[in-house]
Amino acid sequence: AQDRLERLTREGLHWRYPAGPPPKIVHRVEKELTLIREVDYAPYFLTVHDIVQFARSKGILCQGRGSAANSVVCYLLGVTEVPPESITLIFERFISKERGEPPDIDVDFEHERREEVIQWIYDRYGRERAGLSAVVIHFRSRAAIREVGKVMGLSQDVIARLSGQIWGWSSAAPNEDRMRDAGLDPTDNRMVLAAKLIAEIIGFPRHLSQHVGGFVITHGRLDELCPIENAAMEDRTIIEWDKDDIDALGLLKVDILALGMLTAIRKAFTLLANHRGQKLTLANVPPEDPPIYDMLCRADAIGVFQVESRAQLNFLPRMRPRKFYDLVCEVAIVRPGPIQGGMVHPFINRRMGREPVEDLGPALMEVLARTYGVPLFQEQAMQIAVVAAGFTPSEADRLRRSLATFKRMGTIGGFRDRFVSGMLARGYDADFATRCFAQIEGFGSYGFPESHAASFARLVYISAWLKCHHQAVFTCALLNSQPMGFYAPAQLVRDARDHGVEVRAISVNHSQWDCTLETRADGGLALRLGFRQIKGLREEDAGWIVAARGNGYPDVESLWRRAGVHPDTLERLAEGDAFAALNLSRREALWSAKALKAPAPLPLFGPDGEGGMEPAVTLPQMTLGQEVIEDYLALRLSLRAHPMELMRPRLPESLPHTSLPQAKGRVTVTGLVITRQRPGTAAGVIFLTLEDETGTANIIVWKQVYETFRKAVIAGRLVRVTGRVQRDGPTTHLIAEIVEDVSPLLATLGRPVIIDANDGRADEVKRPVISRGKTAAHHPREQAKKLFPSRDFH
Repeated sequence: AQDRLERLTREGLHWRYPAGPPPKIVHRVEKELTLIREVDYAPYFLTVHDIVQFARSKGILCQGRGSAANSVVCYLLGVTEVPPESITLIFERFISKERGEPPDIDVDFEHERREEVIQWIYDRYGRERAGLSAVVIHFRSRAAIREVGKVMGLSQDVIARLSGQIWGWSSAAPNEDRMRDAGLDPTDNRMVLAAKLIAEIIGFPRHLSQHVGGFVITHGRLDELCPIENAAMEDRTIIEWDKDDIDALGLLKVDILALGMLTAIRKAFTLLANHRGQKLTLANVPPEDPPIYDMLCRADAIGVFQVESRAQLNFLPRMRPRKFYDLVCEVAIVRPGPIQGGMVHPFINRRMGREPVEDLGPALMEVLARTYGVPLFQEQAMQIAVVAAGFTPSEADRLRRSLATFKRMGTIGGFRDRFVSGMLARGYDADFATRCFAQIEGFGSYGFPESHAASFARLVYISAWLKCHHQAVFTCALLNSQPMGFYAPAQLVRDARDHGVEVRAISVNHSQWDCTLETRADGGLALRLGFRQIKGLREEDAGWIVAARGNGYPDVESLWRRAGVHPDTLERLAEGDAFAALNLSRREALWSAKALKAPAPLPLFGPDGEGGMEPAVTLPQMTLGQEVIEDYLALRLSLRAHPMELMRPRLPESLPHTSLPQAKGRVTVTGLVITRQRPGTAAGVIFLTLEDETGTANIIVWKQVYETFRKAVIAGRLVRVTGRVQRDGPTTHLIAEIVEDVSPLLATLGRPVIIDANDGRADEVKRPVISRGKTAAHHPREQAKKLFPSRDFH
C-alpha cells in the first residue's frame, strides 16, 4: 500500500506542478511520506483517494476540507484543492505519532449526488465491512413537552399550543409566561409537575439516528465487531456506535458530507459549457479577478456561498476583501470563536489602518503578520506555542485538543505553566506571555482551522465569480439546486432581476422541469422558470408534458390527451399560470381543466359524435392583488408585483426601504419577513430582514423588545417596525422599539387560503424548524403565516 501511495504522490507532483515542484514542497512530501510509513496509514489515504476518484469519474464535484488540507500528499492525490503555498501547513495538526489514531479527512460532495457515492462505497467494500456511524439524539424542549404531555394526560391541542410557544432549538422548559401565552394556568398542580418533569428530561438520550456522513470502513469484518442495522432510508446500513466510540477504538472513519453549493456550481459549469462553450472546473476558474472583489465590497452577495448571511453582508464592506487570503479571513472571522475572543474589532481597525499593528518580535510576527498580529486560526495558536514557548509540534497538537475539551475537562492548567515559563525563558515579558495564553484559551474551543477556511474560501470565490460574470447562469443553477442556501427562490429571482436578467414565466410550451436559459435576440441569456417551481407538481408528470410537446400545445385538452397526465396535474399547471402562453387566463385554464374530470373521453359525445359544442363562458377578470396572491400560492414567488407595492397606499407612515440610508431619527418601515436569525453569540438579540418592493431592511431586536413583542417577532409574516436608524460605516440598521404584526392586511389582497410554511436552515438539506400541525387556518393572521414563509435560522 505504501508503494502505491508513493507512486500516486509522484504522479501528483507532475500534474500539479508541470514546471517542476518547488524544493520546499518536495521536502514536505518526503517528510509526510516518512511519517505515514511510520504510523502505517497508507491504506487510509488510498481509500479516500479511491472514493474521490470514483466521484470524479462520474462527474460529481467534490473537495476535501478540514485538517486534510494541511497535507501536501492530500493535495497531490487530488483530495483537496487548496494549493499548499497559499496557507500555513502544519502536518502534525493532521497526523501525529503520539495520537495513535487515524487522521480525519472530510470530503464534501454535491448534495443531490452524494447518495451515489454512499452506494458505491457499500458496493465496493461490502456491507459487512462498511457502515454509517450513528449519532445519539437527545431530548430538546419540543420533544420533551410532547412526551411528558402525553404521560400527564394533557390533550393534543394543549401540547401543540405549548410546544408552538418554543422557537427554534431551545433546551429550556417553558416558563410561566409561555404557559400563560398558551392559555394555561401555571399554578395548577398538574402543570407545575409537568414543567418540573420537562426540565428534568431535557438532555436525556432519546434515540439513535444516522450520522450525517461518517463512514466506518474496516479491514476485517465489521459485523464481528458491532451490530449492523438497516437505516430508515432505503439501501443504507448503520452501526450502533457513535463517533466518540469509533474514536476510542481507533477505527477508520471517512466523512462523506453533502454541500448544496457544490451541486449549484456543477450545474452552473454545465450551463456555461452548453450556452457559452466555456469548460470550467474547480481548479481553472480565473484567479484574483478585481471585479469580483469590487462586487463583494458592495456587499452584493446574495446566493454566494458562506458570505450571504446578514452578519457577512454587514461585514464585507468593512473588511473590503482584495485578494484570496482576505476571503479566507472573512470566512473564519464571522464565527463564534473570534467574535467571543474579541478579535474582530482589532482585526478590522488594523486592516483599515486605524490602529498600529503591535510588534511582537520577529518570531511571532512571522506567524501573525498575515492576520495583522491577531490570531484567527487554530494553526496560529499551535505555531505560537512552538515558536514562542518551545513546544514540540505534537505537544502543540495536544494543547489544541485540550483547548477543544477544557470547558468539560479542565485539563489546561498544566499547559499554562509550561507555556508561560517557556516564553519567559525566551525573553518575552510575563504580562505579554499571560496575554498570549489568554488569547489562545479564549478561542481554543471555537477556533477555525485555516485549512478549513481556505477550502470554503475557494467555493466563495468560485460562486462569486459566477455571480459576477454570469448572473443568469448562477441564478438558474441555484434555483435548480433548492433546497439550499440562505434565501428562498423569491429572493433569488428578485436579485437576478435587479441585476438586469430577464426572467420568463412558466409556460407549458417552453418550460422544462428544471429552470432553463433561453437566448435572447440581443445574444444575452434569459432565465425561464421550470415546472419545479409549481407546488405539488411531480417531476414524472413534467417529464411527460415535455416529451409529448412537439410543436406546442394549442389548448388544455390537447395537453391532457397527448401527455396523458391526471386532471389534477392540469389544475396545478393552471394555478401556476402555465397556460398564459396560450392566451388563457388563470380562471379560463382552471375552468377547462375542471371540465376534464371524466376518466376517459367517450367517442359518442365528442364534437365528432352527437354532443354539441359547449357554450363559451365569460369569467370575471382577476385583480392584480388576486393574481399576486395566486402566484405566491402556487409558485412561492411572483413576477408581477411585490405584495408591498399593492399595500403601500394603506401604509402611509412607512418609509420605502431604499430611503433608509438617508433617514434620521425615528422611522417606521413595513415589509415581508424573509429571514430571522438568532445567533448564539448575540446574547438573545434577533436579526430580522424585511423586504418591500424597493429592497431590504436590517432590523435589530434587542432582548427586552423581543420579550414585549414576542408573538409578532416570531410569527409575523408582514411586520411593521418603528425604531431608530443606526449607521455603521456603509451599513444601515434599524434598532426596533415597536414591532407590530400586520399580516392580516395580506388577506385583503386575494382570497383567504392556507399555505404551508417553508422554513429553511442555512447550508443544510431541508429540515423544517417550525412544525405546527395541519391547521384549518381561516383567521387572516394564520393565513398570512402560510402564504409568505420566512426562513428562520437559530
